[in-house]
Amino acid sequence: MEHAGQLHNRGDRHADHVLEVVHRSFDEAGDDLVTRSWRRCLNQYQLDPGRPREPVMIGSAALQSRREQRADVIECARYEMSTLYQQLADPDSAVLLTDMDGVIVHMVSSPEFAATVESMGLRLGGVWGEAEAGTNGMGTCLAAAHPVSVQREEHFFSRFTQLTCSAVPVFDPCGDIVAALDVTSRSHLMQQHLLVLLGMTARMIENRLIDKRFSDAHPLHFHSRPEFVYTLHEGKLAVSADGLVLAANRSALFQLGFQSMDDIRCRRIDELFQTSLEDILQRSLSASFHPVAAYRAHAALRFFAVARRPAADAARALSARTAGEGLRAPERASTRAAPSVCTFKDERLIARLDTARRVIARRTPVLLCGETGSGKEVFARAIHDGSPHAEGAFVAVNCASLPETLIESELFGYRAGAFTGAQRNGRRGKILQADSGTLFLDEIADMPLELQARLLRVLDERRVTPLGTEETYPVNFQLVSASHRHLPSLVREGRFREDLYYRLAGIELDLPALRERTDRRELIRDILMDEAGGACRLGAAAERLLMGHPWPGNLRQLRHVLRSAAALADGQTITPEHLPSLSRSPAPAEAAPASGLNPIQANERKALLQMLEEHRWNVSHVAKALEISRNTLYRKLRRLHIEISAHA
Repeated sequence: MEHAGQLHNRGDRHADHVLEVVHRSFDEAGDDLVTRSWRRCLNQYQLDPGRPREPVMIGSAALQSRREQRADVIECARYEMSTLYQQLADPDSAVLLTDMDGVIVHMVSSPEFAATVESMGLRLGGVWGEAEAGTNGMGTCLAAAHPVSVQREEHFFSRFTQLTCSAVPVFDPCGDIVAALDVTSRSHLMQQHLLVLLGMTARMIENRLIDKRFSDAHPLHFHSRPEFVYTLHEGKLAVSADGLVLAANRSALFQLGFQSMDDIRCRRIDELFQTSLEDILQRSLSASFHPVAAYRAHAALRFFAVARRPAADAARALSARTAGEGLRAPERASTRAAPSVCTFKDERLIARLDTARRVIARRTPVLLCGETGSGKEVFARAIHDGSPHAEGAFVAVNCASLPETLIESELFGYRAGAFTGAQRNGRRGKILQADSGTLFLDEIADMPLELQARLLRVLDERRVTPLGTEETYPVNFQLVSASHRHLPSLVREGRFREDLYYRLAGIELDLPALRERTDRRELIRDILMDEAGGACRLGAAAERLLMGHPWPGNLRQLRHVLRSAAALADGQTITPEHLPSLSRSPAPAEAAPASGLNPIQANERKALLQMLEEHRWNVSHVAKALEISRNTLYRKLRRLHIEISAHA
């Protein structure tokens, strides 16, 4: 560890370097982003690189107010940030979202890394604008309105030179910057691939924001190549009922030749394409929402487009039916997903699907067990599609993703005015929505005990009572449940009702992890085709890396990795350098006898094996339970001669 004198000397040298670079640089237009930022810090903000300020923090009330102002942005970013963090597979990193003033409003990180950087102000409520924190990824990105990577000594203040920050701006549907998305880490590596991944994540957030803010508009997807429709590369428009463009993503502006939202807003669809909104809607419906040809107005450019009815239409129609017919109104909104590319070619999965379809036809509930991301919902949909209730709705509820306060109203529904904040016309719960169809309860182990009793009563009586009413309604649905946790162990610990477990597990089917599936190569190629069309080819070395990876995140992780690789390769052959998260991941442990361990290590190995069994060999969940990083756990597994790939 460096002494205070060494730190002071290093800070002086860094400050001298900043001053020297700025003073000898006269061509501001020709300077890079970092040098221009240093100049702003000195001349505009009057900061002194030799006298760092204490981190600027805002109070909890002010932070809450800012989070409420950006609630829709945070909601759209939350899942994408978690996904990006998992892709990076770096415990010494954080994914951060700031508002326009550089205030951190959302953060995804390991507890260990968060604790080490908290004193620097790298936490919720920390202010990272250039005027407060000097040159840094978040603040400089906002000031320059441009993606930026600030590596270690490029920071204005020496106290941040142990960090590398990469950030990109996030735009709202009006084309204005509303946030900065950043990855901060201790990495010494070049960050160019990070800017690509951050850019992809920002585009996904922006697309979600268009859907959220314009749910009453018709979404129109298009690209010059049909395989790129429904991908990150697509152009996306929000179109009013009378054919006026309300919003567009950046890809749409680029493909149509516009510089800004002001250039395209309120133009009619027939000014952009040689067709009308109603025509594209009709042809999209006739083509089962596969892309149809649409030519650019006043040009010989051909696009492929898909238009849909507004997402809010179905909600309004359901609300109207509910108001007119009561809570018992039948649910007929389509909940069937588009066919998944994850078709079953593994013989065990095919056999288990056949078993599941036969038993559910005899009204026997099915319990699916398997690691997180192993495709339990896809499998449940396949059961539904081949069942006697296939014409009914498939209604999925993730019990782990809902707050405990919402699970009850989500499942059972409520009458109008049942509680503060309730919808004016009441709400039909998921159980009633699944009537004549299939109810899929994912992560059932996370259902609170008191609600388990209510669910058991519904399963026994086949009647449901919404909150705030004494009326009951008969229901007839197929039940499929799933969990990555070992329910019998939870029953023994008193954390799950034994009678409910036996009611759910009419038959219990284990789904193999991705590393165990015999159709891995076909899955990789199918998912890559789904993510990139025919734009990318998989190189031999990259395919070997993908085939040899243990895939702790299973199919979900595989899809994210291939989506990132396709973007990084940009139409070229995918090589290992386009798989940065796998290249950094620990190699699978080599098989070795446990006899070489001393008694203490042998006991540790036994305890760890027991914990792995309890968590169904999900490395991420074991690491979280032990409060260590996943990389640390992998090192421990290698040291104790535990081979992950050999177990279910």
